[in-house]
Amino acid sequence: MDKLKDKVIWVTGASSGIGKELAYQLSKRNCKLILSARRKEVLEKVKNQCSNPKDVKILPLDIIEFEKADSYVEIAIDLFGKVDIQINNAGVSQRSLIAETDFSVYKTIMDIDYLGTVALSKAILPHFMLNNAGHYVVVSSLMGKFSSPYRSGYCGAKHALHGFFDAMRMEHEKHGVRVTMVCPGFVNTNIAKSALTGDGTLQESNDSATQNGLSTTNFCNKMITAIKKEKFEVYIGGKEVKGVFIKRFFPKLLHKLVLKSQVR
Repeated sequence: MDKLKDKVIWVTGASSGIGKELAYQLSKRNCKLILSARRKEVLEKVKNQCSNPKDVKILPLDIIEFEKADSYVEIAIDLFGKVDIQINNAGVSQRSLIAETDFSVYKTIMDIDYLGTVALSKAILPHFMLNNAGHYVVVSSLMGKFSSPYRSGYCGAKHALHGFFDAMRMEHEKHGVRVTMVCPGFVNTNIAKSALTGDGTLQESNDSATQNGLSTTNFCNKMITAIKKEKFEVYIGGKEVKGVFIKRFFPKLLHKLVLKSQVR
């Protein structure tokens, strides 16, 4: 029997990319899904394309409306009576040099990629504690383990997620709370197109590394396996995954390798 069968899973950033593919694959596994993103009409389309749309509810939200986190959680719990797994997938990337990036862009990235996730996760914590069970799944990035040019704000926000959720795991393991940090490498989504540039506008173009990355289908299969195994951390991608281990033992070598790669 599939360990995730009948679990209530709340996915943020569910309107596209990894979040959308997760919805499709989890629906095939007979999970009960709550899909969140800003655009209600897009969420409806994703729901209708799921294998079991009757077991899919949508909860439109803007993750940076921190003051509404408690009410969003209350609504999410009421939809099926509980939430078993919260998949924090909403986020935005960046493509700009530090010297050419407005400070406001850093604030926007931090609000979306870090504080929005923290707000929703903290709001649902009492529910997990009450049930003595709950699983946070956080879509971070390999950029949460090491850095790369043009992604300074994105790297900073993803590094922050690891700091927060490592503490969450330690403080609430005794309450049955689990944390899985998922670190994608290059995945073929529109993340580069929607990345913020130095003045806050969208890049609106893709790059070869992203286009040649893992398919969302392949990536999500591996991610779901990690969720079922309740792994602490998982790194999913191509050869770029080796950067995590090179960073740990040979940080100067990784510095040279990343600069040589000239990845945008």
